[in-house]
Amino acid sequence: MSEHILKSFDDELTQLNTSIARMGQLSQTQLAGAIDSLLLRDSTVAAHVVKSDLEVDELERDVDARAIRVLALRQPIARDLRQVLASLRIAIEFERICDFAANIAKRAIALDAHSPDEWINELAELGQLALKLLADVVIAFRDRDSEKALDVWAHDEQLDDVYTGIYRRLIDFMKAEPQRVPIGAHLLFIAKNIERIGDHATNVAESVYYLVTGETLAGPRPKGDKSSFDRIEAAS
Repeated sequence: MSEHILKSFDDELTQLNTSIARMGQLSQTQLAGAIDSLLLRDSTVAAHVVKSDLEVDELERDVDARAIRVLALRQPIARDLRQVLASLRIAIEFERICDFAANIAKRAIALDAHSPDEWINELAELGQLALKLLADVVIAFRDRDSEKALDVWAHDEQLDDVYTGIYRRLIDFMKAEPQRVPIGAHLLFIAKNIERIGDHATNVAESVYYLVTGETLAGPRPKGDKSSFDRIEAAS
């Protein structure tokens, strides 16, 4: 393979890496903006988060096109192939994270000033846990740090535990007074969206680990979300 072709190939991989890194930065900005829109009850901030989701969608399409072109024309092997495959997976995860951030912002607009401070503060704290996972996995990708990726993978359980507690208390909050149900439903969806962001950050961690080591993480992922197993009590 000529030096020119090798340089062209390296440039394509660098551009792919740059696009993924940009998606990671945007996903952090989007989530932070969604949390701020909740705390500040600021519909302008929320609307900006919703609108900015289009840029992330465009970046994902760009990554997809670049990766397919590299696979078709370069037929990469070994680590280069892992980088292309991991890029495709990670782009999907970052795009989904930004979708969830936009959904949180839409709920913030719907809630406006009607949500109790105590719940907004709890959801913001949950959001900060997700933002920490996201920031760490972006660093893991940037530095090709498999240990940091593994740490993110292991700590998703902490976010799940906090989410489960919020979920159960919100159910009690709505059961106590039926008129709270519309507000409680929005709050539940926000909490679930944040929990799902943690799941997608963990998926990125798995892809980073595979990219660096060539191995998949063995064993079941630690999970702390117990809300799916809560039994429904019959009405008295």
